[in-house]
Amino acid sequence: MLLEINNLNSYYGSSHVLQNMSLNVDQGEVVALLGRNGMGKSTTLKSIIGLVKPRSGRVVFDGREITGLRPYKVARAGIGYVPEERRIFPTLSVLENLKMGIKKGRQVDTSMSNPWTIERIFDYFPFMGDRVAQKGATLSGGEQQMLTIARTLMGNPRLILVDEPTEGLAPLMVKKISEVLRMISQAGISILLVEHNLKEALSVAGRVYLMGKAHIAFSGTVEELEADAEIKAKYLEV
Repeated sequence: MLLEINNLNSYYGSSHVLQNMSLNVDQGEVVALLGRNGMGKSTTLKSIIGLVKPRSGRVVFDGREITGLRPYKVARAGIGYVPEERRIFPTLSVLENLKMGIKKGRQVDTSMSNPWTIERIFDYFPFMGDRVAQKGATLSGGEQQMLTIARTLMGNPRLILVDEPTEGLAPLMVKKISEVLRMISQAGISILLVEHNLKEALSVAGRVYLMGKAHIAFSGTVEELEADAEIKAKYLEV
C-alpha cells in the first residue's frame, strides 16, 4: 500500500476535526474523499501533507512513517499537494511558476522512466507552451488550476493530494480538469481527490470514502456507492 492512514486524530484548538480517521491509497489508484462541507476532508489532506499536525495516529507513505513531518519533508518524500486556493505566484510567468515546483533535495524514483520535465508538461498542457511568459495573474481560473497541477507534477510526486480542483469553474473547464486528472492517473501517479462535484469525482475515481462529521462513514468502490441510495442520501445530499 502506498499511503496508509491509521486512527488519525487532528484538532483545531479544542475542536476535534478528525476522529480515528483511517484510509489508504494503493499505487496507481485514484481515491475520492467525499462528503458535505465541514466534515474534515480538507483537514485530512492537510494532516497528510503536514499543514496540520495530528495529535495521534499514523501516516505511512511507501513504508515510511511521515506523521507530523513539516510540509517540505513530506514533499521530498514524494507527495504533491494541489490546494483548494490554487496559490499560484501571480506576478511570476507560467514558466517561472512551473520551475517553482521543482523540489530541491527530492530523490526522484529511479524506476521512473519518464520523469516530469518542462517539455513533458507542455505536451500535457499545450497552452502553457504557447504562453510561457504570461503572468499567472492574467490566466483564467481554470488555467490557473491547471498551472497549479502542472507545478505540482514538476516535483515528480508518486502521490498527489488534490483539494476541490473544479470549485468555481465553468462546466467546460470542469470537464478539462477531470480529463487532466485521468491522464495523470494513466501516467502512474496515485491521486487522493477531495471534490464537491460528485459526478466528476466518480468519473475519475475507482474507490470512494465518504465522511460523516470528522470520521469515515463509508468505504467502497464507485459501483458500490452508486448502488447504495441510502448512503448517498445520508452523507451527500443537501
